[in-house]
Amino acid sequence: MVENLKFDTNTELSSRRTGMSFQRTRMSADRTLMSVIRTALSLIGFGFTIAQVFQKLRDQDVITKAQAPRNFGLTLVGLGILMLILGIAYHVQFMLGLRHLRESMRAEGLIHGESTFPVSLTLITALVLLVIGIFAIMSMAFHIGPFE
Repeated sequence: MVENLKFDTNTELSSRRTGMSFQRTRMSADRTLMSVIRTALSLIGFGFTIAQVFQKLRDQDVITKAQAPRNFGLTLVGLGILMLILGIAYHVQFMLGLRHLRESMRAEGLIHGESTFPVSLTLITALVLLVIGIFAIMSMAFHIGPFE
């Protein structure tokens, strides 16, 4: 009888630890996406700034040509947007796989399904930054949008 109780307690503790490991893995995926956001934001901001500074210098006739710096700025913004798209796609794919694995383990009774998997605020932030980056590159390339 005591062995049976000990087995149940150990199984319960193991199940709880496994459930918590899913939360730690989820937070780790959010941290990875935050790293992508940080790098993409730097690329987008730096590229936009380079293009704008040289455009203003050309507008004031300080320099005669600003095409190369403008193209470099566009390239940096494009790279930031591409990096953000890939980071978002990886995050979504990873989280869907993690949710599927968690659900299958819950169905088998290996873990409890009490904790929820809410939408990631980091993912929402990444999507907002993606929209801002797209507006920035449209403004730079076509002289339209809110940043013109």
